[in-house]
Amino acid sequence: MSDAVFGGEYHSAFKGRGMTFSEVRQYQFGDDVRNIDWNVTARYNEPYIKVFEEERELTLMLVVDVSSSTLFGTQNQIKKEIITELCATLAFSALQNNDKVGLLLFSDQVELFVPPKKGKSHILRIIRELLEFKPEHKKTDVSGALKYMAGVLKKKAIVFVLSDFMSDDYMKTLQIIGRKHDVTGVRIYDKHEQELPKIGLVQFKDLETGKNLFINTSSSKTRREYAAHHIEKAAYFKNAFTRSDAGAIDLETREDYSKKLLGYFKAR
Repeated sequence: MSDAVFGGEYHSAFKGRGMTFSEVRQYQFGDDVRNIDWNVTARYNEPYIKVFEEERELTLMLVVDVSSSTLFGTQNQIKKEIITELCATLAFSALQNNDKVGLLLFSDQVELFVPPKKGKSHILRIIRELLEFKPEHKKTDVSGALKYMAGVLKKKAIVFVLSDFMSDDYMKTLQIIGRKHDVTGVRIYDKHEQELPKIGLVQFKDLETGKNLFINTSSSKTRREYAAHHIEKAAYFKNAFTRSDAGAIDLETREDYSKKLLGYFKAR
């Protein structure tokens, strides 16, 4: 899929860091006089200009939530599996462009940092970590992960933050990161995090704290409060990324992530 579809779209959607020198050639009518190379012009006694080309090599950084809430799912897949597939697709798309790819796994701590490198074997290592890594902590701290990333990435990068964003207070950090890096947030959620089914008295377990509690799902007040909590988290995510000049993708576990990703690339 990344070969057939996303390689070209990824290439088109993300631009290089700027212009890099390519060669000098003789001046032709219509060339920008500001690009004249005066040293070469003086040497040959006729005008020559510097030719620049866009620097295509980029760094893709995958900032991935591995907290326990990503192990939830009531549809075909849990959130963690969709996040892993998305990361693999993005990583192989970057490989087509000969870009570096790095990985940061986080919970409420930074669990693992893999520095950006090129090559297929490096991409396969990243995918292996996504599949097999066992985090030591269970909770979520998006802001802490972004601060760590800012400290280790010195040059501009394409940053994808993939999480269910069950976390608050990351807007300020995101705004700082957004000034330097090209950031996109991908929020993955399950339909039963959006709407509580009416199935009577049910025992729930919080995957991040381990606490068990009984909830009366037949209560309309409870279901309204549950839905309001999801709406609040979704609105905070959208507002935080929009105000940081960053991209934002909402993805439900039932949706086709390839269509969502392709639509996002085309929109850019």
